[in-house]
Amino acid sequence: MTLRRLEWSLLLLTGAVFFAGLNGMAQAPATGAIEFVASAKPTAARVEPVRQMSFYLLRKSLVDIRNEAEQAEPLADMDKFVDGLGVDVSPELKNWMKKNHTAQLSGGNFLKLLKADDVVAVPEFLDAYTTQNGASLGGGVPIPNYREKDREKNPEKYQRLREQYKAQLRRYITENPDTVQGIDVELREKNPGPRWLQLEAQKQQHVDHRTMELAQTVYFAAETDSDLNGRGAFTDLAPGRYWITTLDAPALAGDAHLSWDFTVSVRAGETARVELSNQNALESASRTP
Repeated sequence: MTLRRLEWSLLLLTGAVFFAGLNGMAQAPATGAIEFVASAKPTAARVEPVRQMSFYLLRKSLVDIRNEAEQAEPLADMDKFVDGLGVDVSPELKNWMKKNHTAQLSGGNFLKLLKADDVVAVPEFLDAYTTQNGASLGGGVPIPNYREKDREKNPEKYQRLREQYKAQLRRYITENPDTVQGIDVELREKNPGPRWLQLEAQKQQHVDHRTMELAQTVYFAAETDSDLNGRGAFTDLAPGRYWITTLDAPALAGDAHLSWDFTVSVRAGETARVELSNQNALESASRTP
C-alpha cells in the first residue's frame, strides 16, 4: 500500500469515527425536569409555604414501597398471637378475640363490643361480671341456683340449673347494659392487650425502617430542598413516571401535618410544574390540644 493510499484510509476512518460520534450525540435521549411549589394551610389560618424542607423523587409510589416492605416484614398476626396465649386463656375468650380482632380487654371500645351473650359464654367475662356486681347480687342480678357439689353427684341437674341461670343472666344484662361497666377493672390482670400493642409496635417499626431503606436506595431518583417560598426543582431526569414525597417527615404548618406521594410524568425536553397543597396531600391531620 502506498503512503498516499494509507493517508486516505486513515482520513476516512477518522471521519467515520467523528460522524458516528455526532450521530450518537444526536440520538442521546433528552432529559426533562420537575419544578414544584409546596404550601400548607392550617385550620382557620393563611396558606404558608413549606420552607427549607427536603423533598425526594422516587421511582415508585411510597404507598407501594410500604406494601413491598410489609411483604418482607409482615405485620403482627392477631390470630397467631391469640393462639399463643396458652392454657391460662379459655378457648371461649380466644374465639371472642379472634372474632372481634382485638386483644384489648379494657376501655370504652372493649365495653362497646361486649354483648350479653359474650358475658355469659366467656368464663373470664362471666367471672369478672359476677365479681363486679357481687355487692348487688340479690338486688336484681340473678343468683346462681346450682351447686358445685352437684357437678359430679347429679351432673344433669347441675347442667340444667346452670343453663337456666345463664338464660336469666343473659336477659338481665340485655335489659341492664350499664351493669357491664367496670368489668374491665376485674380483667386487668388477664388483659393481653398491652403485650399485643408492644408486638404490633415492634413489627410496625421494622416495616417503617424497611420502607425508608427501600425508598432511599432502590427507588431513589433525586433529592432537593425547598426554598423560602416553598419552591424546588428536580433536573436532568430521564423520561418516565416519578413520585414526589417527604418520606417520613410531614410538612408542619400550625395544626396541619401534610405528607405527599404525588405522581408526576416527565417528558423529554419538558418541565413538569406541580403545586403541592392540602388538596393533594397523602395525609392531612390536625392535632387538637
